[in-house]
Amino acid sequence: QMQLVESGGGSVQAGGSLRLSCAASGSIFSINAMGWYRQAPGKQRELVAAITSGGRTSYADSVKGRFTLSRDNAKNALYLQMNSLKPEDTAVYYCNADTNTLLGHRLDYWGQGTQVTVSS
Repeated sequence: QMQLVESGGGSVQAGGSLRLSCAASGSIFSINAMGWYRQAPGKQRELVAAITSGGRTSYADSVKGRFTLSRDNAKNALYLQMNSLKPEDTAVYYCNADTNTLLGHRLDYWGQGTQVTVSS
């Protein structure tokens, strides 16, 4: 069982930066991947960035070159550094963990979300 708690959201002007953190607690058998999703009003939730258990990262085209995903396994934490923010980045950002149970079933965990607002 795992709990995810996001922090670091807030309001920033266009061109500014924010760093989101995701703190994981509890125990699981294994993790396949972790990532950040976002959902803007009236829009579908979309994957922003993901990292596999092997450390490979991937990014949505809209954030490549601006966002950087990293993790600290010792601290059980996931981070999203967001630079050169644009108004279209405004959304609720969610931390996600794709995990396996002891029996090999997949469980998807979500944080509560943190609001990011970018003003022009």
